[in-house]
Amino acid sequence: PDILVVPGRLTGPAEAEEAAPYARWLLDRHGQGATLASTCGGTFILAATGLLTGRPATTHWLFAERFRERFPDVRLEADKIVIEDGDIITAGGLMAWTDLGLRIVDRLLGPSVTIETGKFLLVDPSGREQRHYSNFAPRLTHGDEAVLKVQHWLQERGGRPTSIADMAGHARLEERTFLRRFKTATGMKPIEYVQHLRIGKARELLEFTRRTVDQIAFAVGYEDAAAFRRVFHRILGLSPGEYRSRFSVAVAA
Repeated sequence: PDILVVPGRLTGPAEAEEAAPYARWLLDRHGQGATLASTCGGTFILAATGLLTGRPATTHWLFAERFRERFPDVRLEADKIVIEDGDIITAGGLMAWTDLGLRIVDRLLGPSVTIETGKFLLVDPSGREQRHYSNFAPRLTHGDEAVLKVQHWLQERGGRPTSIADMAGHARLEERTFLRRFKTATGMKPIEYVQHLRIGKARELLEFTRRTVDQIAFAVGYEDAAAFRRVFHRILGLSPGEYRSRFSVAVAA
């Protein structure tokens, strides 16, 4: 079967006008039975065909907000390295072409050949997710000055404990109004936002210090280390120990 791959590029995703002729050509090939695939910003061109409407897809985490703005009807799952959805396969970052390639090998030649290909290329055939690598990039250009003021304040505090009442007070808004405006502006509830800030700081400490996980949990605002471990795993898909074993500077050295 034909499988057509739209690659990413270092200059970023194609704008709508540039993508249009490629999208029309891909739509014709898809109508003739071809499977369509993409890596990184190439997913923008696949989305321009209209074939991704209502379907899951991924792209590089750095482009996630831009993608959601242009294609709100696509179910973007930017945590995933590869999403295989029948006749369309999308992959995340530029180097995710290796993961995409293994999926295509698996589809055409089966799992045994895929495993051997992974061994030959020194690539793990499974178990990677973008959330292991991506950094928390909060929305800051939403135009809500009261919410932005709270975001800057939270960043300065480094994730130290705070309450909804404190945040609303800092924004000079009634709590219900603050909660609604914060979610609209950032795409997150305030507690989720603070959790991401804390986990971001924890990642830095796991990478660059030798502090214990319990010490790091306390340093980023968690009195209960078990709760910290649960939140860390939910956000990153790895335990703090697993994260340190993969990304610690000491381990790399």
